[in-house]
Amino acid sequence: MRPKVADGDFFDMSLNECPYPPLPEVQEAAKRSIERAHLTLDAISTKLGAAIADHHGVPATDVLVGPGSGSLLQQLFTTIAGPSGATVHAWPSWEAYPIMAANAGSRTIGVPLAGDVHDLDAMAAAVTPDTRMVLVCNPNNPTGTAVGPAAMRAFLDALPSDVVVVIDEAYRDFSADEVADGIELYRNDDRVCVVRTFSKSYSLLSLRVGYLVAHGKVTERLRGTTFFNRVSSVAQDAAMAALAAHETIARRWAETRNERDRVREALVEQGWQVSPSEGNFLWIATPEHAEALTGFCAENGVVVCGKPGEGVRVTIAEKAANDAFVDAAGRFSP
Repeated sequence: MRPKVADGDFFDMSLNECPYPPLPEVQEAAKRSIERAHLTLDAISTKLGAAIADHHGVPATDVLVGPGSGSLLQQLFTTIAGPSGATVHAWPSWEAYPIMAANAGSRTIGVPLAGDVHDLDAMAAAVTPDTRMVLVCNPNNPTGTAVGPAAMRAFLDALPSDVVVVIDEAYRDFSADEVADGIELYRNDDRVCVVRTFSKSYSLLSLRVGYLVAHGKVTERLRGTTFFNRVSSVAQDAAMAALAAHETIARRWAETRNERDRVREALVEQGWQVSPSEGNFLWIATPEHAEALTGFCAENGVVVCGKPGEGVRVTIAEKAANDAFVDAAGRFSP
């Protein structure tokens, strides 16, 4: 839901963008790379894939790079679920999942959340012989809630051996240690496929760089389409520079967590129902006021992501934007 915004400057807090620009060394890497943009160079991201593999301590053959995590998820829907299979996932979750399934000619089974968190028992029960994938968005978009290690392991134990379990970790870098680590689970379970991205936490959203980590039973089926889902050389070089600056960028994640928790505390004090979040956004569960709150914020120069009948998701942005949203939320009167 995209409301009409009042005239003048406004804060856009609807897209889960990172408020920090790329680090100077990342920008320099991209500038150097553009000088060779007329060449094919590393068409299938071999060097970046190797850097990611080294970063996580996994075989390079288990890493697949693509133009954003969305592209990789679409490859999974097309190749693994296919036109005859089904994918089980929680709902609400990322709204693109049913669209991707439709693109692949397959279908999704959306299992309602239980109190804004994944209902893992219900998801396991929803698996049928037609199920090819089970998808867990962790932390979940839009609610920000997350599944812990013990719960995720128990969930895996409850699933059939032939189902691919995709863990979408687009926002994991903003989460705490008690959130399940998909890559650690992958090491001992060949059903687990982890999808991550440089878009949010590494400030490379418009360059489109993502990757997945999975065993050969998954990666070998996807590689045939990799050449047609290429990452530009500029994006590859920027991503490698960002990965090399991991420790510096991680301090930004901590700052985002602190700001997120500050904003949540202020909203809770105002009386809003806000789930504890492990992403770079907050979810206000207000099904009866979602549209009105979204419109009121827009009238006051703040754009948020309103989901009619469900709630409002607001991205943690620069402090001035966050304060403007808290102020608007505090003045809102249904």
